[in-house]
Amino acid sequence: MQLGEDITVPSAPVPPSQESGLARLAGARVLVLGLGVSGRAAARFCAERGAHVVAADEAPAEALGDIGEVRANAEIVVGQPWPDPADFDLVVPSPGIAPRRYAARASRVWGDIELAGRALEVPIVAVTGTNGKSTTTCMIEAMLRAAGLRARAAGNLGDSALDLVGEALDVAVLEVSSFQLEATEAFRPHVALLLNVSPDHLDRHGDLAAYTACKARIFARQHRTDFAVLDIDAPRLAALAPTCAASILGYSRTAPPAQGAWLDASCVRVRSAAGEARIDLADIARGSRHDLDNAAMALLAVHALGVDLRRAGAGLSSFARLPHRSEDLGEIGGVRYINDSKATNPGAAARSIAGRPGPVIWIAGGRNKALDFGPLARTARTGVRRALLIGEAAPALADALAGSVACEQSGTLERAVARAAEIAQPGDVVVLAPACASFDQFASYAARGEAFREAVRRLAPKGARR
Repeated sequence: MQLGEDITVPSAPVPPSQESGLARLAGARVLVLGLGVSGRAAARFCAERGAHVVAADEAPAEALGDIGEVRANAEIVVGQPWPDPADFDLVVPSPGIAPRRYAARASRVWGDIELAGRALEVPIVAVTGTNGKSTTTCMIEAMLRAAGLRARAAGNLGDSALDLVGEALDVAVLEVSSFQLEATEAFRPHVALLLNVSPDHLDRHGDLAAYTACKARIFARQHRTDFAVLDIDAPRLAALAPTCAASILGYSRTAPPAQGAWLDASCVRVRSAAGEARIDLADIARGSRHDLDNAAMALLAVHALGVDLRRAGAGLSSFARLPHRSEDLGEIGGVRYINDSKATNPGAAARSIAGRPGPVIWIAGGRNKALDFGPLARTARTGVRRALLIGEAAPALADALAGSVACEQSGTLERAVARAAEIAQPGDVVVLAPACASFDQFASYAARGEAFREAVRRLAPKGARR
């Protein structure tokens, strides 16, 4: 990576701590709903601040694994309907629990992101969007660390945001989902990124407008000294800019914004009142177009913090792609295999199959999330040679793709991989980009990705180079 003339941006002020808002936890009755990663962290966090915590999960105890730490901090109610939220001062829901199940009876709702935002004493960079959240979050973490800052990523991508409270950090980098943003009240990131919005989780949010409004909550409590990073090429996102109190840093693939970044071939240019920087992303450009988008918006976040882009760039140049996200598994017999199990909605799947270097054998399907598969037909028409469909959504996908691409219903992922190997020709690319959730056949997108890896591994002759 080569950097042009760098720019110096004054360090932005650290948002004032909201820790005082947590004083009300002392002696309060708190109901934690769900005993996954965030629920366990929330139960511990609230108990440490003097709350009487009841931690509830409708799953039986044997399905929850070791909950000994939770028992040490909370009264446990499992394997039965949870207590009435009206009997508590605060409800802390796990992201997977829809508000319709508790909101009408709860006097106050703070999710784990809200609690972390009130407790963290360092600037918060928060990242949301339909696709690319985890990659962009980890890019920001890598660049900040390369620049010498103590940064750690958490939130929707693994560790709970509450795990960062009390750590010796300079910056907290949080991936936040629409589900988590539903349970925020005063969450105020110093730098907030909304990468993109396309239909997803409409089974919970109802329609795209409501889903977008939920994503936009990431900007709701920002001040004029904060920064909002938006893709201004997307009309739905550009329309949010006038509603933001924060300073807007725009990203465009084509036209230079007044303040922000834009693409210039395989480079990103960053502009502020202090000057311009040119960052060569040739290594990333060899991946996919959305990798460039993610990298450009990550650079804007780092820029907003006043970090030296020359130093930060070293972290981006050595950034390793996250598992199950356009993961190149190598070639077998001249056929390349790509694991994009994380492409769990039609927008992500379209981005995954578009622009591949050879004809695509596309494996798709799983559990639909009340999403429209119709737009996939336009993308598949130009690059996909055959679609192999699996899981519950296979019939709906077949209907949507009819007349655009040849389809086969394979049923299971294992059979789809075997069939792909039969029909693929040298130069083809076999892409797992499901456009669906995994929960009809797998516990998670990661489990589905691992199964794909294993099925591909079994195709390779012993000792074959890939």
